Amino acid sequence: MASASNFYRLRCSVLGHEMDVRGLATAVFPEGAFVSVSRDRTGRIWVPNSSPDNSFAEMHCVTGHTNFVSCVCIIAPSETYPRGLIVTGGNDNNICVFTLDGPLPLYILKGHKNTVCTLSSGKFGTLLSGSWDTTAKVWLSEKCMMTLQGHSAAVWAVAMLPEQGLMLSGSADKTIKLWKAGRCERTFTGHEDCVRGLVVISSTEFFSCSNDTSIRRWLVTGECAQVYYGHTNYIYSIAVFPNSEDFVSTGEDRTLRIWRKGECAQTIRLPAQSVWCCCILPNGDIAVGASDGIIRIFTESKDRVASAEELQAFEDELSKATIDPKTGDLGDIKLEELPGREHLDEPGNRDGQTRLIKDGQKVEAYQWSVSEGRWMKIGDVVGGSNQQTSKSVMYEGKEYDFVFTIDVNEGGPSMKLPYNVSDDPWLTAHNFLQKNDLSPMFLDQVANFIIENTKGHEVGPAQPAGGDPFTGGARYIPGSTDGRPNFGGDPFTGSGRYIPGSEPNPVAPVGVADPFTGGGAYSSSTLRQKTTNIYFPKTDGVTFEQANVSQIVGKLKELNGGAPQEHKLSEDILESLERLLVSVCGSNATECSPTIQQINLLWKASHWPEDIVFPVLDIMRLAVRHPQVNESLCGEAEGVQLCNHLLSLMRPEGRPANQMLALRILCNCFNGKHGQALLMAQREAVLSRAADLVTVCNKNIHIALATLVLNYAGCLHQRPDLEAKAQCLSVASRALETVQDKEAVFRLLVALGTTVVFDQMAQDLARSLGVNTQISQFLSVSDPSKVAECCQLILKELQ
Repeated sequence: MASASNFYRLRCSVLGHEMDVRGLATAVFPEGAFVSVSRDRTGRIWVPNSSPDNSFAEMHCVTGHTNFVSCVCIIAPSETYPRGLIVTGGNDNNICVFTLDGPLPLYILKGHKNTVCTLSSGKFGTLLSGSWDTTAKVWLSEKCMMTLQGHSAAVWAVAMLPEQGLMLSGSADKTIKLWKAGRCERTFTGHEDCVRGLVVISSTEFFSCSNDTSIRRWLVTGECAQVYYGHTNYIYSIAVFPNSEDFVSTGEDRTLRIWRKGECAQTIRLPAQSVWCCCILPNGDIAVGASDGIIRIFTESKDRVASAEELQAFEDELSKATIDPKTGDLGDIKLEELPGREHLDEPGNRDGQTRLIKDGQKVEAYQWSVSEGRWMKIGDVVGGSNQQTSKSVMYEGKEYDFVFTIDVNEGGPSMKLPYNVSDDPWLTAHNFLQKNDLSPMFLDQVANFIIENTKGHEVGPAQPAGGDPFTGGARYIPGSTDGRPNFGGDPFTGSGRYIPGSEPNPVAPVGVADPFTGGGAYSSSTLRQKTTNIYFPKTDGVTFEQANVSQIVGKLKELNGGAPQEHKLSEDILESLERLLVSVCGSNATECSPTIQQINLLWKASHWPEDIVFPVLDIMRLAVRHPQVNESLCGEAEGVQLCNHLLSLMRPEGRPANQMLALRILCNCFNGKHGQALLMAQREAVLSRAADLVTVCNKNIHIALATLVLNYAGCLHQRPDLEAKAQCLSVASRALETVQDKEAVFRLLVALGTTVVFDQMAQDLARSLGVNTQISQFLSVSDPSKVAECCQLILKELQ
C-alpha cells in the first residue's frame, strides 16, 4: 500500500467568487499564480500569499462579460506582452482578452453565435475557441483566421497539439476531430456521450473525458490506446502532470480523482455537486473549482497541508452534504440491504471506496481514505429512508420527488417533467426542453416553475438562481488592377492532337528571368548573382495564354458531329464561336471585338453535356481575358452564375479535363477587374471547392490549382483581410502535403511568400500552422533550383 505522503490533502480553500467556478488556468506571472472564472461574470487572478496558512490572495478581478464566464486560458508571453494575456469565454458569445495589469478587456473577440465554452492557446499568440454554435474558431491577435466546421453539436473542448498546425475539438456529437491547416484530417469515435474535455500528452497522444464516465487515451493516428473507468457520473475536466503519464480529473460525482500509472490512486470527494474544473500548479498542487463557488487547493507536500483545524472543518462540511442515490454517484446500491455502523469497523480495500450504513432512520455515506486509514463521512443520503421513499412518485420506472405536468403550447399535448429536490432545476429544465424538442426560449419559464413549485422541499444549500442550463450531459444542439498578359506558360505541351490549353511554351524575352514562363528564360546562376527577391510578392495575375485555334475548332466540330441531336450546335453557332475565338486570340488590332451575341452563345454552349464540353470551356478560358467578355460574363448579375457553373464542373467526382479547364478559367478571370472583383467576392466558396481537387492525381489540375491560389495571394497582398489570407495559407499548406509536380509546388511556394511578405500577422499565422516545418523538405530540391531558392526566401521571412 502506498504511503500517506503520496496522497493529496487539502492545502486551503480560496473564497471570493459568488457563484460556480467554471474554469481555471495556471498563470505565467506572477510565479505560482492562477486564474479563475465564474458564473458571477468575473475572472480573478490569485497569487500565493506569505501567510502561514499557505493560502492565496486576490491580485485583482477582471470584468467585461455580460453573462456567465465559462472558460479561461493563458496566452504565453511575447515581446508585446511579456507577462502573457488572460483570455476568457462566456455565455454572451464573446471572448475577452486581458493583460495582467488591468481589470478591463484589452479587446473583445466577436464572431461566435452562441456560448464560448472552451479555449486553448498555441504558439505565436494563436487562440482556439469552441462554442455551442457547433464551430471552433482560430484567432490571431484581434482577428478570426478561420472557422472549423464539421461537428453537428456543441464544441465543448478544444486543444492545440505541440506539432504546429494540429488542433483538436471535442463535441456533444460524441466525436473528436483532428484539424490540420483548417481542415478536418481525422475523426475519433468511441465515446458514447458528449466529449467534455481534452488535454494534450505529447505531439502524438492526448486524453479525452466524457459524460459517458470514461477517460480515453488516444494516438493522433486514430487509435484509442486505453480507456479509464472510475468516475460514476459526467467527467468535466482533465489535467496532466508534467511527467505526461499521471493525470487528474473532476466531474459531476463530486470528486477529484488522481490517476497514477493508469489507475485511480486517490479519490477526493468535495462538498459540492459539480466539480467543474481543475488545473495543476507549477509546484504540483492541484486547484479545483466547484458549483459552491469555492476554489480548493490540494497538495501532497507536508509543508503545505492545511492545519488540523482546517482539515477537520473540511471533513465536517463534507459530512453535512446531501447525496441523492438516484444520481448514481454512489454506484448501484440497494438501500433496504444496508448494514449498521458496525460495518465501518472493517477497513476499505481501496482509496475512494464508498459504504452506506443505516443509523436509525438515516442513511449515511462514508468513503475510505488510505491516507487517513479510516472511513470519512461524505454526507447523508436523501431518499434512502422508508419515510422519504414513501413520498416518491414513479415515472417511466424510476422514483422521483415530483412529476409535473407542463403545458407549453396551448391546445397541444401536456408533457411530464420528473424532478428530484437535489437536482439542478436549470439542468432539469434544459433536459426537458431538449427531450421534447422545445425551444430554449422556454428555459427560464420552466426552471422558475420548478423552483416556485418546490419551495420548502430543497435539500442542502440552494443552487444560485440563474445557473448555467447546460451542465452535465445535455448535448446542446442549437437551433485592383487589370492583369498583365503573357505570364504563366503551361509546361504541359502536346503535339499532333488537341489537348485542352496546350501549346509549346513561349520563350521569355532575352534577359528577363521570369520563373513562370518556363523554358530557357530562367537561369538559376543569374539569380544567385542578385540580391533581389524576384519570386514574391507576385501581384500581377498568372494566366493560361496558349491557344491553337485550329485544333480547338477542329475538336469542337468533331464532337458536335457525334453529339445527340438535341445538343447539336448549328453551323451558324459554330461559326460564331470560331469568330469569337479568333477575335480574342488575334494580335491584329483590326480584329473585330466579341459581340454580345457571341458571348451569349458561348455561355449557352458551356452547358453542353460534360463528356463533350471541354473545347467550349477552352474557348471560354481564352475569351475571359478579353475586357469585354470579362465584363459580360463576370459582371454582378452574370458573375455568380458563372462561378456556380464552374464550381459544379470542379466537383471531385467530375471529369478531370473539365476540372482543369474550370480552374484555368478562374485563373484567367483575374485578367480583368470585373473577374477579379467577382472572384474576391466568391473567394471562400471558390478556394474551398478548389482545395477538394488536391486529392485528384493529375498534375495539370495541381498546377491550375496552385495558380489560382497564387492569383488570390497576389490580389490580397497589402490588403488587411487576414481571414482571406488565412484561407490562402490553409489551402496552400494542404496542397503542399499532396502535390508532387515541381511547377505546382513552386507556384504554391510563391503564393505563400506573397501572402506573408511584409505582413507580420500573416507570418505569425503561417508559423502557427507549421508552414516552416512543412516547406523545409523543398530545400533539397535541385531541379528546378527555383523551388529551393523560393523556399529559402520564405523561411527567411518566417524566422
